[in-house]
Amino acid sequence: MTLSAASVSFGLEGPVLHRAARLPVETLVIGRPAAEAAEILPRIFNICRAAQGTAARLALGLSATADPAAEVIRDHVLKLCIMLPRSFGWPLIAIPAAPSSLVGPDGLPRNISDIAGWKSPLAACAQAIMDTFEAGQAVSGRLPAPPHPLAEGAFENSAAGRQSHHPLLQAIEAQYGRGPLWRYCGLVADLEAALHDQLEKPEAAGDTASVPAARGRYALRLTQADGLVTAIFRRTPTDHMLSPDGALLQSLRSLPLRLRHQADRIIALHDPCIPVSVAEDGHA
Repeated sequence: MTLSAASVSFGLEGPVLHRAARLPVETLVIGRPAAEAAEILPRIFNICRAAQGTAARLALGLSATADPAAEVIRDHVLKLCIMLPRSFGWPLIAIPAAPSSLVGPDGLPRNISDIAGWKSPLAACAQAIMDTFEAGQAVSGRLPAPPHPLAEGAFENSAAGRQSHHPLLQAIEAQYGRGPLWRYCGLVADLEAALHDQLEKPEAAGDTASVPAARGRYALRLTQADGLVTAIFRRTPTDHMLSPDGALLQSLRSLPLRLRHQADRIIALHDPCIPVSVAEDGHA
């Protein structure tokens, strides 16, 4: 079953994740004809519809025509121009006609020292993050990528993780750790990769499909018999992120007490696909 929401409280031993009721996705899909289930699944959720629809169709052996990369570009632009500025209290950035203008004419810088001269409307945001969080603050460890699409546990399945080979992200990780600046610039690097058609492609093996999505890689298994869906299993980037030793709780554990008020912003940078709130009183 799919998690609907969560909250984080800060106790004496650090942040604790409280899981809300789960969505009964299985009851909405199991027993339906394959083509009908493929249409219903992306409608259940209000984000990553192209990725979920593509995964459903591939897992059921149907042709897929949606372009997940276009959805990734759109979602990244909205996150960089609207959602993150709102979370951090920055001025909103006008959504450009050409998303490449967010990356800048020379592309994402390759060195931390070049961020100050980065010709992008995002440069001030990156600098604000550098000014707020010092090295080692709100960082996660060097989690591995999932070994297979449906792997359970704490893995780095994110836009930044997907671009961790970028020279700027490697430099940031070496100096600051995998913290707020790494995740922010990773989002920009992922936008740049999507604009250059450099994201990995959807894959299918039997009844299991995995598809690039804005938050990482989304995986889905749908089994069927006599044309009807018999079982469903989903694994999302948020599942990996919200694991007990996942990237979000690791980052919140390394957030100093004096910066506890930044917890909502750390959550926004991790970008879970469900609402995750902060309960300061220690109760969910």
